[in-house]
Amino acid sequence: MNRTTTILACTTCALAVGLTGCGASFEGSGSKDAASAEQLALRTEDPWAVEVQSDPAARAEGNLADGVYTGTGRGMEGQITVTLLVDDGRISCLETTQECESQSRGGYEAIRDGLYAAMIEEAQGSDIDAVAGATITTAGVKQAVDDALAQAEEAAAGQDAGTEA
Repeated sequence: MNRTTTILACTTCALAVGLTGCGASFEGSGSKDAASAEQLALRTEDPWAVEVQSDPAARAEGNLADGVYTGTGRGMEGQITVTLLVDDGRISCLETTQECESQSRGGYEAIRDGLYAAMIEEAQGSDIDAVAGATITTAGVKQAVDDALAQAEEAAAGQDAGTEA
């Protein structure tokens, strides 16, 4: 074997050994897809597992008409919808949904797991803390709550105007 062939063989062998660990695998493939998010969730503590305590005697501010109101806001990648039940001045969050938010966004899990709903009920309004990694989603949730509560205030104003006439 001549010198060129030996160098070529050694180089090929070194590249083959060096590239063995570089293949795309289930984890570490560089994409934030659902599979890697699920794998990460299996090994880390759930940051949304914090239990939110709400005061059952707390009431929302303002004059709100009883009923179900759905408000919308803008999230990171789409529309966020919050459906609220107003009963005797108390707000209950019936549903929070998002369109097009990806699983790699922090707010996706907070909506899915009900953290935002619990925070809305605790605050009895839109004055909620931001979720880490979900600042824009949190702003969209606040916007949706404000939209729903504005509808409840309008309905209350309409009822009051009807009773004055």
